[in-house]
Amino acid sequence: MSVQQVKQRFGIIGNSSGLNRAVEVATQVAPTDISILVIGESGVGKEIIPQIIHGYSSRKHNEYIAVNCGAIPEGTIDSELFGHEKGSFTGAQAARKGYFEVADGGTIFLDEVAELPLQTQVRLLRVLETGEFLKVGSSKVIKTNVRIIAATNVNIPEAIKKGKFREDLYYRLSTVPIALPPLRERNDDIHLIFRKFAADFADKYRMPTIRLSDESIKMIDSYKWPGNIRQLKNITEQISVIEKERTITPEILRKYLPKDTGTNLPMVIDESSSGKADLSDREILYKVLFDMRRDVTEMKKIIIGLLQNNSDLSTNEKSAIISKYNNDVQDTKGFAHPGETQSNFAEQQPVVDDSYGYQEPIQDHIEIEESLSLEEREIELIKKALIKHNNKRKYAAKELGISERTLYRKIKEYDIKK
Repeated sequence: MSVQQVKQRFGIIGNSSGLNRAVEVATQVAPTDISILVIGESGVGKEIIPQIIHGYSSRKHNEYIAVNCGAIPEGTIDSELFGHEKGSFTGAQAARKGYFEVADGGTIFLDEVAELPLQTQVRLLRVLETGEFLKVGSSKVIKTNVRIIAATNVNIPEAIKKGKFREDLYYRLSTVPIALPPLRERNDDIHLIFRKFAADFADKYRMPTIRLSDESIKMIDSYKWPGNIRQLKNITEQISVIEKERTITPEILRKYLPKDTGTNLPMVIDESSSGKADLSDREILYKVLFDMRRDVTEMKKIIIGLLQNNSDLSTNEKSAIISKYNNDVQDTKGFAHPGETQSNFAEQQPVVDDSYGYQEPIQDHIEIEESLSLEEREIELIKKALIKHNNKRKYAAKELGISERTLYRKIKEYDIKK
């Protein structure tokens, strides 16, 4: 069976080397029972490969079931695939056979397999390794002889790194990977596919077939087609139905081609170059904490400075407050970002000089209780400054070392009564 004959049987259009290679591999592995993983962008026609494999296998007279894993809710996917017993969950009014039981002796195509929940991935791995599974709510082991073909447009190695896909399942599924090229890599095939779709829609809607001018052919050949064959089909149908003119010029075609958005390949981000791209939850948390730490440190510097310059406090009161502050800070000495040495960390910390011979490094830290006490101290200082200057905000703000607008905002924020 030649590649050309296979393409004719399944209505595959195109002669690109990548497409021919995919069809060739599919026919070679069809007589075997090894699992296949079809890889390709969304809209490239991955569903045709499992049909070829099933059609040329010894299972061709048995069931062929295609399952879109991304379209089934997580709560019911196990029941759909493996079946359930009566009363196993709310709404299970009768026992039900799953796809793996129904397709015994046949083929199951799991489209968008990367969308499977991790719990379901464990069940699927067992089927691949032993041919056994359990219905939901049952302890009876059921044997099945099903060939599994999976497909995805997700970069599975990246999904494995993020803990969203099991590595052992990936290697069991991808015994033989088959990659389908995107439409933008099949420039010579684009016009052929367009003509096929145009003829189909002309027959479907009983109207003359549209055709492209020479300039329009060049335009669709150079377009990136982020939606691949699916996008080309939709645009061809739109033009066939809407346009009265049957010869499509670049001016007409341009109205139907969205701005080039690139490909829809899974994005792989090089963190070494971007630094902040695709931050993990932990990295985001650290960033927030360090921003907070910097803000708290600046506020403490201001408060300590105000304490030192406040004539309403005695020398003993100042020393006691500064001493308590430094002692509290020492309790958080170990806080540092992973990879940041304590020596480097300490070198960056401010030093409080109380002008009475007491000098000690202040450790930057995040301390919720400390921040609350600082808030209370700030309120106390604002009140004292207002009392000292007879509630004249201009002079009180100058005494505190802040702008009058900031003082007004803090009065409102802390609900300080005059």
